[in-house]
Amino acid sequence: MRLLALDTATECCSVALLDGERITSREAELGRGHADRVLPMVDELLAGAELRLDDLDAIAFGRGPGGFTGVRLAASIAQGLAFGAGVPVVPVSDLQAVAQRAMDADASVVRVLVCNDARMQEVYWGCFERGEDGLARAAGPERVGRPETVEPPSHWNGAVHGAGRGFRVYPQLEARVGFAGLYPDLLPRAVEIARLAVPEVLAGRTVAPEHAVPVYLRDEVATPPSRE
Repeated sequence: MRLLALDTATECCSVALLDGERITSREAELGRGHADRVLPMVDELLAGAELRLDDLDAIAFGRGPGGFTGVRLAASIAQGLAFGAGVPVVPVSDLQAVAQRAMDADASVVRVLVCNDARMQEVYWGCFERGEDGLARAAGPERVGRPETVEPPSHWNGAVHGAGRGFRVYPQLEARVGFAGLYPDLLPRAVEIARLAVPEVLAGRTVAPEHAVPVYLRDEVATPPSRE
């Protein structure tokens, strides 16, 4: 399988190219300027593999949740590239990608509560379990809310790990759950997005480029939540 993945939902701007069993990537943690960097990364990876866009089986992207501008950028670039190449698109959760990084870091990690910084005194969060194939699977809906609203599913027993920059920004999150371990520095990356997209492509769970839409979770992106 040949698959291109990209993500610009957070500070990490990244692109990955899966070509059979080989995966190559480019990434940079940026304060801004993702739009200037992501397409040159795509061009560099394709040129290095001597591939064109129409050689790909699909294009995957981090569909959010994340920063409004970054998530929209990833979706629009994936749409444009896929339209031009005539290939389908796979939207992948950025929270799921963080969970996958934690699972790949330690084979004993089976349950991960991911919290990414959502600004406005809130976090994007979701819970994930390791599947039989080693890939992260959602254990419930993804949410956005204040740190005090975060909690694992009631049916989870045993070790729970935490992952994501939300734990760095809101250290009080650690006190809410008896975490077996924390990965507070992890951001979503295109490498994990590519891996998570493979079974979706194989199962035919792709979408046409025009249906590659971002997921914001938050309807209001300009007004901070009420403190009442």
